[in-house]
Amino acid sequence: MLLILLLGGLLSTQVKAQNDPQPYGGTVGKTLAESKEWWPNPVKAPAGAPNVIWILIDDVGFGASSTFGGVISTPNFDTLANNGLRYTNFHTAGICAPTRAALLTGRNHHFVHEGGFSHTMLSAGFPGWDGRIPSKDGTIAEVLRENGYNTFAVGKYGLTPDEDATDAGPFDRWPSGKGFEHFFGFLGSQTDQYQPDLVEDNTHVTPDGRHLSEQITDKAISYISKQKAAAPDKPFFLYYAPGATHAPHQVDTSWSNKYKGKFDAGWDVFRQQVFDNQKKEGIIPADAKLPERNPYVKAWSTLSPDQKKLYARFMEVYAGYLTYTDYEVGRVINYLKQINQLDNTLIFVVIGDNGASKEGTSNGDINRQIFGKGLTDAQAVQENLASIGEIGTPEGKQTNYPVGWAQAANTPFKYWKGDANAEGGTRNPLIVYYPKGIKDKGGIRNQYGHVTDLFPTTLEFVGIKPAQSIRNIQQDTLQGTSLVYSFDNAKAPTRHTEQYYYIFGSRSIYKDGWKAEAYHRPDFFDLTGNEKDSIVKNYDNDVWELYDLTKDFNERNDLAKKYPEKLAALKQVFDDDATKYHIYPFIDFEDVFKGKIHRNANGKAPALPNK
Repeated sequence: MLLILLLGGLLSTQVKAQNDPQPYGGTVGKTLAESKEWWPNPVKAPAGAPNVIWILIDDVGFGASSTFGGVISTPNFDTLANNGLRYTNFHTAGICAPTRAALLTGRNHHFVHEGGFSHTMLSAGFPGWDGRIPSKDGTIAEVLRENGYNTFAVGKYGLTPDEDATDAGPFDRWPSGKGFEHFFGFLGSQTDQYQPDLVEDNTHVTPDGRHLSEQITDKAISYISKQKAAAPDKPFFLYYAPGATHAPHQVDTSWSNKYKGKFDAGWDVFRQQVFDNQKKEGIIPADAKLPERNPYVKAWSTLSPDQKKLYARFMEVYAGYLTYTDYEVGRVINYLKQINQLDNTLIFVVIGDNGASKEGTSNGDINRQIFGKGLTDAQAVQENLASIGEIGTPEGKQTNYPVGWAQAANTPFKYWKGDANAEGGTRNPLIVYYPKGIKDKGGIRNQYGHVTDLFPTTLEFVGIKPAQSIRNIQQDTLQGTSLVYSFDNAKAPTRHTEQYYYIFGSRSIYKDGWKAEAYHRPDFFDLTGNEKDSIVKNYDNDVWELYDLTKDFNERNDLAKKYPEKLAALKQVFDDDATKYHIYPFIDFEDVFKGKIHRNANGKAPALPNK
């Protein structure tokens, strides 16, 4: 009897630790006859709470998908958007891990210690930079699990410190330690699509040779199937985050060959076509103008026949890769329809965790390491031509398209992934789908939004209050703003009125429709080219620009000289935020490339990764 009572006491303690404790309601006397048993009520989701799916696609520019005016076919995204809402003024943090940290926690990425990445060489021993999300900044999965949801994640996680990412753990910063009851995918930022660094729950497993997107989709469907068989009325939360379309661009030729010859006219024609589509579909203002080409992008008409042949193939593969990714998302959607759960599922699709990637440099990459020796354009073209048949295949271990295509995919904006100063780095499409709750099917929303907003949006919509504590750990206040106010009101004034951005030197501040921004050098191209030491870093010399986004949404007309007082005021707001959210000290890519951060006790920097 004593053993049973002790075990019962332990069980009661465990239940209280996992959920908000309920005061004991029984009576404990000297004998059982004098006592009254009591059990805590099981935790249940609010009545009628829907399933929730967050879909986060990797490295997709604003104008890539057909859903937002692009010429790459994404029919499943189209269907969701046509029966839901398109948000055209939604923003990410500008690069992988910061976006994911802000998304999952509902708080700014430096505030939750993800100023850079959780990788050893991309993190630093400062509060905003160590890559270790604190327990006081719980994830959406933790909150939903504590409120009666089952929680699953598949695909890219990207927030586990390298030092913890072995089968010995510790596991508190793996997905299982951040609220996900099941996980299947990879912990890092990039992986081979056919030979991924694959993890299931808390252990590494051997991939089966199929494309990773197919494997994670199968696993997601399996999780849902088993959960609904066991608890049909219990809602689930699925975080579906494929490695696609991050490099390496790898996809079967049955997908890439659908686009044979489709991009022979080049990126300038592509860009204009997408721009025209976006105007016609109401995605951008009818009086919008297309910005000039970004630096480092040549006019297609000036390229040699060899360059055109090579570059067109890179884009055929990327387009097939994105269309295939849409197909795999469609498999999840179709399964929900088959089991009569689609109408009871709130779905958010963020098409890109940042803008299109410039990491393929001017000529594209197939197997060249990003930190490898710089090649001349002629050398790079010849090297790639010799391996053109490997683009998109398992043999192409680093495949990424040239920056000209990245710029085109970012239409109608300037610059690329990693450029926190520019809309091209941070503005990504958002789709919100829920048949029972979205009345304006196919509607367009232009309210300003940020990835931190999806956390409070989800909680408000399903009827759950933000957690005051999780497992007895007091929680920080959420920093995002719910978007529910805009679901039924296309003209509702924006409620998310201020937002900073900082990615390794490039930075900006948005406030009440105005934006101040500074491009920083040495930039990615300076540091990966042949003249790596030609630019001397000086943050004070970075030139600040000023834009009125209410009239100039794609940053064409710099007003810094016209309104110096406005610029000065916004710079002060940025400085205040930098202190408040732990952006300081400034760290840039030069500090990373030269190994100036995350030094060990012997003063040695970590080795540069392959990519």
